[in-house]
Amino acid sequence: MNIAFRADATSQIGTGHFMRCLTLADALKRKGAQIRFISRGLPSHLRDMLAAKGMELSLLSSNEGSSATDDLAHSHWLGTSQAQDAEATIQALSDQTWDWLIIDHYALDARWESAMRTSARQIMVIDDIADRSHDCDVLLDQNFYADMQTRYADKVPAHCQLLLGPRYALLRDEFRKLREQVRPRTGPVKRILVFFGGVDADNYTRLAIKALAEMGVEGLHVDVVIGAQHPCRAEIETNCASQGFVCHVQTNRMAELMAAADLAIGAGGSATWERCCLGLPALSICVADNQQQQIADAAQKGLLYAPAFDKDLAGVIKTHASALIENPYLRRLISDKAMKAVDGRGVSRIIGNLGCSGIAIRNAKEEDSPRLFEWRNHPSIRSVSRNADPISWENHQKWFSSVLASQDRVLLIGETDEVPVGVVRFDKREDCAEISIYLVPDSNHSGQGRNLLLSVEQWLIANRPDIHCIQANVLGGNEPSHRLFLGAGYRVENTNYLKKLN
Repeated sequence: MNIAFRADATSQIGTGHFMRCLTLADALKRKGAQIRFISRGLPSHLRDMLAAKGMELSLLSSNEGSSATDDLAHSHWLGTSQAQDAEATIQALSDQTWDWLIIDHYALDARWESAMRTSARQIMVIDDIADRSHDCDVLLDQNFYADMQTRYADKVPAHCQLLLGPRYALLRDEFRKLREQVRPRTGPVKRILVFFGGVDADNYTRLAIKALAEMGVEGLHVDVVIGAQHPCRAEIETNCASQGFVCHVQTNRMAELMAAADLAIGAGGSATWERCCLGLPALSICVADNQQQQIADAAQKGLLYAPAFDKDLAGVIKTHASALIENPYLRRLISDKAMKAVDGRGVSRIIGNLGCSGIAIRNAKEEDSPRLFEWRNHPSIRSVSRNADPISWENHQKWFSSVLASQDRVLLIGETDEVPVGVVRFDKREDCAEISIYLVPDSNHSGQGRNLLLSVEQWLIANRPDIHCIQANVLGGNEPSHRLFLGAGYRVENTNYLKKLN
């Protein structure tokens, strides 16, 4: 699979857009995809990062001969017109056909995306601010908003699949792994982490250092993280040294530092969901207009702590950091809510939607019968089946033979590296098919249900064009299956109620 990314990183844009694309690109490359980034004005250390990861880079000229001419709020980020940028991007992709083009840029909209339809089979947009129209097949907004289900109404095509909310947060794999080792925060604050983004052009980091120094909390360890391009890097390093704080420049230990911290002070953006995943309570400061609603809505949901401020930011940080340090019950509440909102599996969910989950689908064969018999009789599978009774080998064999012989029944097995992940059955009625799905019990494939479901949907589209829709009937108490189908874009059409009488 060939996948291209269009994202920039400059002192004005910051590095967040590029880095979250890189997180997704890393996961796709591990699944065997060929990756190419199309960027303008990319700093040298980010270019080196792509080269080290074996990803291609096409640099667009920074002097396209035109200033921003479009009517978008962030048009100045592009450095040229959308038409000229599209022409240059088409040229950069002209050597081959691309399965997906993924765009993360506030200065590009449906006009640019429509022009790219000749270069890519499908288009995915990563957005946060919902201030423009898109021509895309998938749209990802990983942020929490009170109105997130309606934010893109009339802004995307009818067929566009919306991936909304922090359950799709683009987090590196180390966050998911460390999450298994951390718990919601309790006890005193011994470590504070300060991070205001990879660029921090307005040097909010200096104000946070000043505030923490003036607080003078005994025995407090402070980690300060800045990017290599921080405009006041030398000053920050000097200030940290004088206060006994530890300064980390362009660190690759961010997940480790977050897991070790008891409290964070920083900006909104992607770091919000990294902190939530690891249960790190945060004093969040809005550093850009496009973060205002994100931070406000997340604070209202209890996922972070966001004080209002006007001018004296150092004073605000000092006052509210002290309040959080003195309130372990509030920190515990924020930590617990944050961890429940972000489980660290967003990347896996997204690559499943791109058809790059790594799960291969095949028809069941005669030799699969003994394993299917064992799996179907496992207590965890029987407990969510219509018939919860154990099935005899004789009855299983009759059922299995009839399924393999039927044109209206499809029995599939999903595999990763030839290791079974799960089983899916379709029972066709007219042009619709009822689905039955389960993961192999007692395996390490937890969390793969959605990828299995999306993979069999693609198999069905390619191999059974006579089936136009899928129906799923789920028992009332089977909450994982309810979440699975709702999360994969299925809608509830009716509800059956049952009451047993003595």
